[in-house]
Amino acid sequence: MNMDDLFIEATKKTPEVRTSCKGHIQISGRSIPEDPIKFYEPLKRWIEEYSKNPAPQTEICVQLEYFNSGTSKILLTLLRQLVELKPRSEVKIKWCYESGDDDIYERGDYFSSLLETEFEFIEIT
Repeated sequence: MNMDDLFIEATKKTPEVRTSCKGHIQISGRSIPEDPIKFYEPLKRWIEEYSKNPAPQTEICVQLEYFNSGTSKILLTLLRQLVELKPRSEVKIKWCYESGDDDIYERGDYFSSLLETEFEFIEIT
């Protein structure tokens, strides 16, 4: 099956989601959707399809300025699916956070320990 890239435009309550079959996934903005499961369903399906034949390298860039607990659960599930691509794909997770935003940094650190995967932390000034 030939996969398409996925693009979901950002709104005031939902992040921009961009994926590429070449192994790039980016989630950026705010994530406080009314129904996180429904919002992230297209990305979940895309990851399931991508997992069947992943690129040699998969890079995930998470750059959320704020996200709620519903997003937190889903994000962890999606990241776990991606981490499971190892060793078929070299998985790199970049966790971007604004300078001084300890909450977002700590969430990334927590996810990193739960997933037993090293994240690359990128501070944005």
